[in-house]
Amino acid sequence: MSEARRARGSAARVSGRKAEWLAALWLLCKGYRILGFRLQTRQGEIDLLAMKKGVLAVVEVKRRTTLEAALECVEAEQRERLRRAGRALAGNRPALKHLALRLDLVALAPGRLPRHIPGAWQDDVSAP
Repeated sequence: MSEARRARGSAARVSGRKAEWLAALWLLCKGYRILGFRLQTRQGEIDLLAMKKGVLAVVEVKRRTTLEAALECVEAEQRERLRRAGRALAGNRPALKHLALRLDLVALAPGRLPRHIPGAWQDDVSAP
């Protein structure tokens, strides 16, 4: 792997972590409780896991130039993996089993406030 490619990858990871922290702070200000960062499951990685008023939010964080670009870059296959990962985590934690599962998006764009979209992909929900 070239040095330039390694540097780009490292910069992308740092940028992604900063975006996740900013998204977490944004959600905290909105009254969410952050339960975890970059949670690894067999189904995939969850950027943020948050809870508020009976809802367990599996939060995907995307830094893009526009909100539309952030929404479009999360493919249907990835959304289904995130749902499965959220169900698996909730199923293994008794305190989370009773919560409604939802996929949220926090989109970040340069020079703009974060945008939280609860249930960003509700219209494509498949059966459990």
